[in-house]
Amino acid sequence: MRVSVDQDKCCGAGTCVLVAPDVFDQREDDGIVVLLDGEPAEPLHDAVREAASVCPAAAIQVGEDA
Repeated sequence: MRVSVDQDKCCGAGTCVLVAPDVFDQREDDGIVVLLDGEPAEPLHDAVREAASVCPAAAIQVGEDA
């Protein structure tokens, strides 16, 4: 799995951090998403998919490995 974020789309809601704190964080000054792990381990995949699906700004992209 490969994960990317679009910081320009991010609205700073923070739901990604709540769902997958090992993969996402937020900048202190404005709450914009920070990607901590662009290739998370398999045990985190479900949480990352959930974070992407609940992101109100659709700022998280998930690519599945073949």
